[in-house]
Amino acid sequence: MRYYISSKFLLRDGAGKAYAVCCIATDITERKSTEVELRHSEEALREAQAVLAHVSRVTTVGELAASIAHELNQPLTGVVTNGNACLRWLGGKPPNLEEATQSVIRILRDGKRAADVIARVRALMRRTTTEMVAVDLNDAIREVIILVQAEVRKNGVKLRIDLDPSLPPVNGDRVQLQQVVLNLVINAIEAMASVDCENRELRVVSRRQEPEIALVAVRDSGVGIGQQSFEEISEAFFTTKPHGMGMGLSISRSIVGSHGGRLWAEPNADGGATFQFTLPVREP
Repeated sequence: MRYYISSKFLLRDGAGKAYAVCCIATDITERKSTEVELRHSEEALREAQAVLAHVSRVTTVGELAASIAHELNQPLTGVVTNGNACLRWLGGKPPNLEEATQSVIRILRDGKRAADVIARVRALMRRTTTEMVAVDLNDAIREVIILVQAEVRKNGVKLRIDLDPSLPPVNGDRVQLQQVVLNLVINAIEAMASVDCENRELRVVSRRQEPEIALVAVRDSGVGIGQQSFEEISEAFFTTKPHGMGMGLSISRSIVGSHGGRLWAEPNADGGATFQFTLPVREP
């Protein structure tokens, strides 16, 4: 008799077709009997959960590949255009150094913008141990919004960002918290796919709910959560998407819980739903 902690999930190709089942299994047979062994098995479970969270994050970024490529293409096109303009200004008789200088400034600006997008994608793709540090939630949210801008435009969504400038930092893992925000924003966009374009409204809010509690809310005007309770829709492998893994909300709830917070959803009176989570603020 042997004991394993095992996680299994489908892998899908770019067309959404399942082509394999991936399994992550950890043998905990020899660590089964004592308290120390139990702690080891719990660590193995957390490790398996961390691996699964990383797989989910990579899958989400893969789904956004076209949007991210669009966000990169704009500044890179600007670099090429301004580079050509700079050559023309320098090749004049006499050379126009002022205009050439402005072209170089624009090249540097666009290059930094492209580098920032790549850095954010690399951070989400990176597989690292949990690092609990002071996190500015507003900055973390803004970085996620940059990655989904093309997705927002493609789906005709009117996006409103309402962030509390006085929100204090929270103690947490920045990448994991961004994964939660990314999951909620993508879910909200997809929930509005069947709604008329003029009615697709997405609002992302941060507030200080109490002196020691920070709140982040993602409000959409989509189809709502239906008859299912939040507990049901956040169960692992529950999904209403044709090609979804059903892990986004489950992993998000696990991440928020491990940070000492709570994630829940409420229907809106005028349609759609609001998904929100709270986190304790970092003590001074």
